[in-house]
Amino acid sequence: MPSSSIGLIAGLLLGVAAATGGFTGFLLALVLGAVGFLVGGQLDGSLDLSRLMGGRRRD
Repeated sequence: MPSSSIGLIAGLLLGVAAATGGFTGFLLALVLGAVGFLVGGQLDGSLDLSRLMGGRRRD
């Protein structure tokens, strides 16, 4: 299973654990799931977030 999928599942589980319910809980789970997906994709090598984060440019 790719790291991005594991990160997505972990983020969603953290969102569900942190949420108390309702629309705010849904939005929190959605945001944490997206963050988990992005971090997992970066670790997996399928995403390059250095452009968004303002990292050093590689030539």
